[in-house]
Amino acid sequence: MNRKKLTGSTALRKVVGCVALYGIIQILLSTRILSDYYFATLVTIGINVILAVSLNLITGFTGQFSLGHAGFMSIGAYFCALITLRVDGIPGFLLGILAGGAAAALAGLLVGLPTLRLKGDYLAIATLGMAEIIRIIFQNIKITNGAAGLSNLPQYVNWTWLFVFVAGVTALTVNFLHSSQGRACIAIREDEIAAESMGINTTRSKVTAFIIGAFFAGVAGALYATYFPRIKPDTFGFMKSVDILVIVVFGGLGSITGSILGAIVLGLISMFLSSYTELRMVLYALLLVIIMIFRPQGLMGSKEFSIAMFKRAGDRISGLFRKKEKEEKV
Repeated sequence: MNRKKLTGSTALRKVVGCVALYGIIQILLSTRILSDYYFATLVTIGINVILAVSLNLITGFTGQFSLGHAGFMSIGAYFCALITLRVDGIPGFLLGILAGGAAAALAGLLVGLPTLRLKGDYLAIATLGMAEIIRIIFQNIKITNGAAGLSNLPQYVNWTWLFVFVAGVTALTVNFLHSSQGRACIAIREDEIAAESMGINTTRSKVTAFIIGAFFAGVAGALYATYFPRIKPDTFGFMKSVDILVIVVFGGLGSITGSILGAIVLGLISMFLSSYTELRMVLYALLLVIIMIFRPQGLMGSKEFSIAMFKRAGDRISGLFRKKEKEEKV
């Protein structure tokens, strides 16, 4: 009973915190304290949060090293753009989001079934090749306007829609990880042979995680196509997949809050260094080197952010002070 009350109060605090965050940002945008430039940065961070959380589900929690996430994002972006150019209003926007995510999930199924039998570097090479094939297809077909891409796209994304999708994707991912299927994915990451010997259908679990991750990547691409007025194949190249992986590694493999924190930190760094593109890439590389040397598990490691972390830190600090006082008395 006490455990249920504790879980309920924790969930309530999270909901209240999310509502408070939404309200504060909405007020700052309404009063123009946050300009359109800062909102564009906020949208980019939100999209990167969805991409990082979805890739972390595949790589961090299931242990499948994928370098093809930008390919799924591009599918969602192009499908959504083509629909919103033909169907006006919010119905077209929501239909585009759903179609983009579904198309990316279907691609994830078609790619996942043959490639997820591979492991490690072989899987990374296979998914990278898949992403490049998707990019080249979009670059050479007429309906997507080839290498020039699609322009003058209608813009629907505002702070409310962005918040709904980021919070929704995060909540759905957390719920999946706490389900029996999610725990099976974590077991596969820890030891696939042991998981299989315990009766877990490892292929089904890996493909399920891959499909869910691809769906959310498609949703992120659809949000990109309904905020930025132009998309082109080069936007979703190899470096985009690397950027997403950098966020996941920086935040911590196997940590949802780490992915969110990594997207925010690297997004703010990009904003402050937007005039110095080369310096930004050097700083990215330097941050990765520093993380790998001093904290190879990332900012959060496999832990999740919680109020209890502050309590434990406070207890440690107060313990140090008490110990120091005793030593001084002696």
